[in-house]
Amino acid sequence: MANFVQEFKDFAMRGNVMDMAVGVIIGGAFGKIISSLVDDVLMPAIGMLTGNVDFTNLFVTIGEGSYNTLAEAKEAGATTIAYGQFIQNVLDFLIVAFCIFIMIKAMNKLNRKKEEPAPEPAAPAGPTQEELLAEIRDLLAKK
Repeated sequence: MANFVQEFKDFAMRGNVMDMAVGVIIGGAFGKIISSLVDDVLMPAIGMLTGNVDFTNLFVTIGEGSYNTLAEAKEAGATTIAYGQFIQNVLDFLIVAFCIFIMIKAMNKLNRKKEEPAPEPAAPAGPTQEELLAEIRDLLAKK
């Protein structure tokens, strides 16, 4: 049992596991920031551009009955195809993916500015390949 506990401790305290745990925690916090950006900043603007179309209430009822909203249909227990919710989820994904792309691109641009330019390669210590080939050619020509 002590060996098992020691193996688990070694596994849990390994650097890459701790890095992954920190990444998950930071990712969760970053996800909240992106969700807020999408829900609180971008979606109201997109709603204004699209005439406040609410995709989440676009649905088809399978079977009998007519309902004004998806919530009414679900409350009545009707079978529905909520294609509007699917459209909304696709739009949310595209907006979130675009926001993350822009943020990563900006961070990469900042990181490139911080990096120092690579030093120029030093001149080779000995003769170049072309010089060696020329010497061999000249030696063969003398024979």
